[in-house]
Amino acid sequence: MAGRIEDYALIGDMQTAALVCRDGTVDWLCLPRFDSHAIFAGLLGTEEHGFWRLGPAHAADAQPPSAARRSYRGDSLVLESEWDTPRGTVRVTDFMPPREGAPQLIRIVEGVTGRVPMRSALRMRFSYGRVVPWVHKHEGRTVAVAGPDSVWFDTEAETFGKSLTTYADFTVAPGDRIAFTISWQPSHKEPPPLPEPEASLEATEDFWREWVEHCTYHGPYREAVVRSLITLKALTYAPTGGIVAAPTTSLPEDIGGVRNWDYRYTWLRDAAITLSSLLRTGYREEARAWREWLLRAVAGDPENLQIMYGIAGERELGEAELDWLPGYEASAPVRVGNGAAHQLQLDVYGEVTEALHLAHMTGLARNDYAALLQLKLIRYLEDHWQEPDEGIWEVRGPRRHFVHSKVMAWVAVDRTIKLIESGDADGPLERWKELRDDIHRDVCEKGYDKERNTFTQSYGSQELDASLLLIPQMGFLPPDDKRVIGTIEAIQRELSTPDGFILRYPTEGAHAGVDGLPGDEGAFLACSFWMADDLAMIGRVDEARKLFEKLLALRNDLGLLAEEWDPRLQRQVGNFPQAFSHVPLIDTALRLTASGAYGG
Repeated sequence: MAGRIEDYALIGDMQTAALVCRDGTVDWLCLPRFDSHAIFAGLLGTEEHGFWRLGPAHAADAQPPSAARRSYRGDSLVLESEWDTPRGTVRVTDFMPPREGAPQLIRIVEGVTGRVPMRSALRMRFSYGRVVPWVHKHEGRTVAVAGPDSVWFDTEAETFGKSLTTYADFTVAPGDRIAFTISWQPSHKEPPPLPEPEASLEATEDFWREWVEHCTYHGPYREAVVRSLITLKALTYAPTGGIVAAPTTSLPEDIGGVRNWDYRYTWLRDAAITLSSLLRTGYREEARAWREWLLRAVAGDPENLQIMYGIAGERELGEAELDWLPGYEASAPVRVGNGAAHQLQLDVYGEVTEALHLAHMTGLARNDYAALLQLKLIRYLEDHWQEPDEGIWEVRGPRRHFVHSKVMAWVAVDRTIKLIESGDADGPLERWKELRDDIHRDVCEKGYDKERNTFTQSYGSQELDASLLLIPQMGFLPPDDKRVIGTIEAIQRELSTPDGFILRYPTEGAHAGVDGLPGDEGAFLACSFWMADDLAMIGRVDEARKLFEKLLALRNDLGLLAEEWDPRLQRQVGNFPQAFSHVPLIDTALRLTASGAYGG
């Protein structure tokens, strides 16, 4: 049975990632890429769908014991888990080396005290748990093969097969170190090289230590910021610079419900705000790589900008349901692909333009095609900004004139005007200044409820939407504008949970609301961070700090956040870990630090 979402740790090699539970079970791993088929899909099903457990031996009818302690080794993505047993203490170190050849997941067992009986149970199931591979020996190595894929299992421990599972039973004493490695390789190629676990561990630690040294933030929230930055780096697909929204699919926003989506793709919105945080904390190389990814993905067809692409820039992300998987805690269906890829979301134009603008302002080397792309996006918006769209939350109900979408269209035009005024691009400056004014006037006239003193979710609606919190952050109106303050206070009244976290919008219980889906969802963590940001902007800094620190307390013991927090169940929900939660954590930490609004 899969653990709670917050029970998992992330390890990865910046091309894919694994989730490791407190009991030492790897329940999720896709090879060789984030969006490949999973070889361990127990997270979305049962042990029959693939897992790898490594921990103290236990009775067959007992639950595997959870580690007494676990942490990342310093500022790295190397996970250490320790178990205290009646016979002694044992440590397992899990990591995935930054990849040069075959992708590897390495697990090193180390005796600390006493003599501890251990067991490794490896059940590989390809194609999201559907295919049982052919497992056999090849020159003393264990290899599992199915179709185009092969996974090689290497260890000095003696192994045996039983019930379509590969086991190793062994005992460790103080100073003993026994390594286990799986490596993926296309099945038609020669075997991957024999792993070198200890050298790989040293190289992995060196990589992360050197990467973190580039961080320019040294404020009071450094631990949370650095862990979030490491998480964002882990969600970056190194070969292309694409950034996945999360390494998982179908972890539910509503336990037992249907709000289950595949997040293993690059949303322009998520990637653009990630770029912003990386730039503001010193990581220009990642920003440059993402900009190059964007230009390749959009090249040749900027007028048909998609909201998301594959991690190498693929456009076709057809959505399908895996009916053999019961889903996380019976939350079905399990989906792969994402049918929202071809939605019209006008706000994306603003987020992309804002990211390009920030890259330009922070001194990233000029790219002429980036400026050309920006101009083409504005020419598209000139003709389409007045259309209804699906909005930031990818609603599957009817299109509407979402206020946030119009605000971000204004942002796109505003930042492009600044680019032209800087002398780095040519365009119809006066015409676009008029366009900027037209959009601004339209939003203020049609998206603002004078009686309630608040902007609304869409033109003519009564509902609120937490994306309205971005109005002052994007510079659409100043923080001290009464309409901004009124909107913040209205969202606090109408979209807050009892513990002060923020919902995205009303979901109307069992009846499909604006998003066209049944069921509820938890508090959206990004929106809650936006609220803390806004409170600081309007001078309510103590309130902002208290909310921010409450949000930090929701992180799991390793500093990781999913997409949402379920206030009823008091647990994390949604895909995990989620870039769209960690980015605003960084941004709010920077704002609070600049304002001096922090404890201690």
